[in-house]
Order: sequence, then C-alpha cells, then structure tokens
Amino acid sequence: MKIIVPMAGRGSRLRPHSLTVPKPLIPVAGQPIVHRLVKDIAKVLKQPIEEVAFVLGDPAWFGDDVVKSLEALAEGLGAKASIYRQDKPLGTGHAIMCAKPSLSGPAVIAYADTLIRAEFDLDAEADSVIWTKQVENPEAYGVVKLNDNNEIVELVEKPETFVSDQAVIGIYYFKDVAVLKDKLQEVLDENVMNGGEYQINDGIKRMMAEGKIFKTGTVDEWMDCGNKAITVETNGKMLNFLKADGEEQLVASSVKLENSNIIEPCFIGENVVISNSEIGPNVSIGNGTVIEDSSVKNSLIQTNTSIKNANLDNAMIGNNVKYNGNFTSISIGDYSVLE
Repeated sequence: MKIIVPMAGRGSRLRPHSLTVPKPLIPVAGQPIVHRLVKDIAKVLKQPIEEVAFVLGDPAWFGDDVVKSLEALAEGLGAKASIYRQDKPLGTGHAIMCAKPSLSGPAVIAYADTLIRAEFDLDAEADSVIWTKQVENPEAYGVVKLNDNNEIVELVEKPETFVSDQAVIGIYYFKDVAVLKDKLQEVLDENVMNGGEYQINDGIKRMMAEGKIFKTGTVDEWMDCGNKAITVETNGKMLNFLKADGEEQLVASSVKLENSNIIEPCFIGENVVISNSEIGPNVSIGNGTVIEDSSVKNSLIQTNTSIKNANLDNAMIGNNVKYNGNFTSISIGDYSVLE
C-alpha cells in the first residue's frame, strides 16, 4: 500500500502562521498536521505501508528541513519516502500527477490539511473508496450521490437540492491508482480545467463513466485545519481523543511547573517553563516556551515563545513570539491579528 500526499500549498487562510511554516507542518496536539494524518491513515488501513509520496511546492518554501521531517515520518512507518515537486499551483489533479512514478498499485491519496478519526475496513469489491463524513449542512460541501447498492455514481459540488449528507473529505483509496493516473493524463492532455485548475474529480468521473465501482468509507471525525478558529478547535478535539486513547505522553517530563496548575487535556512540550499560571483545558504548548503570570485555555502556542501577563482563550500564537499582556510597545508583522 502507498500513501500519496499532495501538500504544495502554503495555506493562505492560516496567515500569519503559514508565512514561516507550511500549513501541513503546523503542529496540532504536539505533532505536525501531516504527521498525524499519515499515521492515522496507516492505522485505519491495517496493512504495511511500502511508500509515502509527498508532493511539495517551491524548495525555497519546502526546504531540506521539511524533506528530512517527511522522510523520518515515512521511515517511522517502515516505508520509503518519495519527494516530488509541484512548481505551479495547477490543482489537485496536477499535484497528483507530479507523483507519476509512484502512481501504481493500491494507494491512498490524502490532502494534508485535515485530520480524521476512523475505524472501517476497505471494501474489497470496490475499485475505489472515497472517504466521507456525514454532515448536517450538505449544501456547503461536495457530496457523493449513491445508487441503491450504496455505490457512488456522481460527485456533486454544493448541491442546491438534497443529494446526500455524505461530504467528501479529500481522502481516496484506489485499488490500482494507475487507473486514476491514466484518466488524469487524459485530463491534462485535453486541457480540461475547472476554475483554472486540473481537478482530481475529472479523473474520477471518467473512471465512473467506465463502470468502476466506487464505495464510501465513513469517518467518525473529520477535523479541518483551514483557518485559525477551526485549527484551535481541532487541537482541542485531538487532545481529548489522545487523552482517551492513553497512547501518547502529553506532558513532557522536563516541564517545569512553579505555582501553576494544568487542567487536562493539554500537550506541553520539552523544556517548557510555567510559573504562576493556569493552563488548560485544550492547550498545546511547543518546546522551550515560557509562560508567566497568565491564564491560557483553548489555545495553541508554538515553540520558544514567551507569554507574560496574558489571559488567552481561543488563541493561536506562533514560534519565537514575545507577548506581554501589559504591553506599551509592540512590533507586529504582516497579516497579524489582535482581537
């Protein structure tokens, strides 16, 4: 089994955080989004992963440090890491085709801005499985249309009338991904574009037209990381799942607490110092951060940051930040938001 992960975009909706760190590498509950996604997919598949192929953007943005972290991620699953580049943002179908040498055999394709919790077996009769989540407002999503055999026969984007309540979340299984590759090559050769981009759906529709069987795999939780508010919400959800699982140490042994209280669940990284503060619930704090005389809840704070005299709720703070709630002098970069 292979996992193909297009992650070339920077993530403009998560500015200013994605100005210095690609969105898929922003940590949620102590691990980068893409790391958690790939590990969770491997857990659902319940079979050996032979290769993880990552499609990255500009090397100036996705540099050697990013490549090394992704190679370590694949190696941790006992898999080969393959690195490809998408030089121009020409859509999902184009991104997948940038990994053409890896497009053979059974594979999962997953976009790296979402997290899941799921437990299901892949349908052995299906040529493809599109992972979906039941939603209350299907008119806001792309959804699948099913026939009487619960086979997917159509993909409908933001339907004005009810089609189904199963929203497509951006994770796909193909029994032989080479079939998708051939159809996407046709899309590229014929210059079939939607919104100025080559889309995976145009390849999928051609597979359906040839009678390929598509089924759904329904996830229990679908957690987006598209913008600050829902990333903070996702961080809290993931912390609660991890606490219930009991498989990860969420508070490092090197954390120094001085007259402070931690309300679970929280992730607190290595060499964090917390004094005269209350932390939690639903807080992630990166390595080397110092928090003094503060209250922090429902927030995500990254590495080597200093927080003083703060009362934070639903906050997202990046790396190497100095924040004093009693500030009289301030320096803020592009796209920063204070509310």
